[in-house]
Amino acid sequence: MLETPFVALGRLVLSAFRQVGSVVLFGLRGLSGLVRPPFYWKIFLSSLVNIGFLSLPVVALTAIFAGGVIALQSYTGFSQYHAQNAIAHIVLLAITRELGPVLAGLMIAGRVGAALSAQIGTMRVTNQIDALATLSTDPIKYLVTPRLLASTLALPLLVLVADILGVFGGFTVSVAKLGFAPDAYITATLSGLKASDVIVGLVKAAVFGFLIALLGCYYGYHSKGGAEGVGAAATATVVGASIMVLIFDYMLTDLFFTG
Repeated sequence: MLETPFVALGRLVLSAFRQVGSVVLFGLRGLSGLVRPPFYWKIFLSSLVNIGFLSLPVVALTAIFAGGVIALQSYTGFSQYHAQNAIAHIVLLAITRELGPVLAGLMIAGRVGAALSAQIGTMRVTNQIDALATLSTDPIKYLVTPRLLASTLALPLLVLVADILGVFGGFTVSVAKLGFAPDAYITATLSGLKASDVIVGLVKAAVFGFLIALLGCYYGYHSKGGAEGVGAAATATVVGASIMVLIFDYMLTDLFFTG
């Protein structure tokens, strides 16, 4: 007997809720490891270097060129209304509030999320996770908790660097190509700088870092089917983490600036 559209829709909705619930419970188990000794510092520090330091080049390049593009596009529009003086402020707001955390989050989702999923997924399909349980080591606490904390701390640091370099990219393009006076541009940037804008961007980054690591660990931990399953888990992580970054960016923006 063929399913009616309502039955198919209901099954899809229930499956989505079941998946969300499974991810939430997995995340709570990972967070609980923070208050239960021992804490695996070696894995935490290694993950912090991998997620933070080794991601600096891609985040830096993305931020610099994003700042330059914003300056160019703003000049194209604002020059029609003789409002070029607002470009420095627009670049600052766009980078600190939105593009800094969002672009860094998307870059980390592609670079780190897939790597986490592939690493843990490989351990799953080669029975290394089962071996940890056999040795009386909690796999969630050993594999997930340090990575969740490392990603949550690393992404705000990356975004802070991205903010600086993004504003610098806008400054460079504005001065070198658009003819702005360097001292006037710097003065306009400093006058528009607000700690609240930077803090909100860093809060977004911490949330994005947690979500990326959570999905990477979740899909890797539950992968199956050998190499094909590991590849599917990595793909699901990148897609899911990228979507979550954009969804939570909207939700946090609405909470902080219009709520």
